[in-house]
Amino acid sequence: MGLEDEDTGWNVKMFETTAQHKGEIEGSLQEEQEQRQRRAEELARQVMQLARDSIVVHMRFLDVALSRVKTEIRPGLGGAAADGDMLYYDAFWLLGKYQEETGYPIRLYLHVLFHHVFYHSFAYGEKEEELWDLAADAAVENVVLEMGLPMGGLDTDAEAGNKLHYLKEDAGTLTAERIYRYLKNNPVSQAEKEQWRRLFCRDMHDRWRKQENMEITQEQWKKISERIKADVKSFSRDKNTSESLEKNLAEATKDRYDYGELLRHFTVMGESMQVNDDEFDYIYYTYGLSEYKDMPLVEPLEYKDEKKVKEFVIAVDTSASCRGETVREFIRKTYSILKGTEHFFRKINVHIIQCDSDVRSDTKISCQEDFEAFMKNGKLKGFGSTDFRPVFDYVDKLLAEGEFENLKGLIYFTDGYGIYPPKMPDYDTIFVFLDDNAERPEVPAWAIPVVLSEDDIEGIRCETT
Repeated sequence: MGLEDEDTGWNVKMFETTAQHKGEIEGSLQEEQEQRQRRAEELARQVMQLARDSIVVHMRFLDVALSRVKTEIRPGLGGAAADGDMLYYDAFWLLGKYQEETGYPIRLYLHVLFHHVFYHSFAYGEKEEELWDLAADAAVENVVLEMGLPMGGLDTDAEAGNKLHYLKEDAGTLTAERIYRYLKNNPVSQAEKEQWRRLFCRDMHDRWRKQENMEITQEQWKKISERIKADVKSFSRDKNTSESLEKNLAEATKDRYDYGELLRHFTVMGESMQVNDDEFDYIYYTYGLSEYKDMPLVEPLEYKDEKKVKEFVIAVDTSASCRGETVREFIRKTYSILKGTEHFFRKINVHIIQCDSDVRSDTKISCQEDFEAFMKNGKLKGFGSTDFRPVFDYVDKLLAEGEFENLKGLIYFTDGYGIYPPKMPDYDTIFVFLDDNAERPEVPAWAIPVVLSEDDIEGIRCETT
């Protein structure tokens, strides 16, 4: 073998040795990395378990909610995210946060829990996502801060509390719905949005879009929230709880109504001049046209009986607590729903009655032009105390005078603080209350109570003609 052959063999041998060593080093590094990952995940699980135990000890009313939310480590996530069932987090990210602030895992757990308890994820598809993210995060952080839990404190709490203090002065009760409405009406700059995210954001909301994959439904979360609401009352006897927690729970657990569906109570049977497809056979009709030229064998019925709105009353409580713009919006939305083509006669008899402790005005609406004139020129009158009885006495008087042929119902928009009639009227009655309040007098059994917030009224879907 020549010198050149010896050099070649030595080079091959060195290459094989280097490749082997490289493989051994890479394998060792990968094993070490896997060990670090396993160790980090084990420590992260312990940290989250410690956070969970702390919450159960200090807030027993959250035990059921905690039992329904499972945790899962997602390497490379770079943060935390949640849907209706799981709380996902990156182990290294969580340990880094825990090292900076030991209260962060508890804060994260509470933040996610309150998102679920207040149904924030279920409203995601109905809102502008960026604004709803900001509003939902601010609402849950406000609840946590009001609870004053030292084990979940963060360095930014003072700044966040100051921000929320001024927000409450402008927006009122800090539920996600009210904050969202405030942000819609008062746009904030991009820099301020970033400040909100820094102060209030704890988790990513991208998984909120996939509601169909959630094992726990909104109805199941509602039952959990109702239990928490009951437990909070007994828990607050010996410890201070957050006023915002109770108000957010009240917002989350209140009954939701399809207001348009309820208005079907105000439909009456009447003849409508249109083809009655249910009682008309097109086979004989077209056969006659083909065999006898222009002579059909049967004529279509030119009318059909339908349930349509003809006569109803909208009573408006004009006491000081009912705000003008909200009242006008409610009237507009109610009329717009009822005047839909499937539910409204061309000739109508609608009375819009304004009343506080006495009837202040009665505007008769017989056509669309009358209503538009009322909305344009009509003024709210009254603003005294509230008594419901004068409206019912007045409507009974109109009935006796023959003003109504077949009055189906009365819709009374009010704050609820008034005197109800002692007996049931001869027509259906819906009392629509602006916001829920446990101190309000009990509604008579013969009336249908509906609670609509300003946000609900704004969100009522109007039917078009």
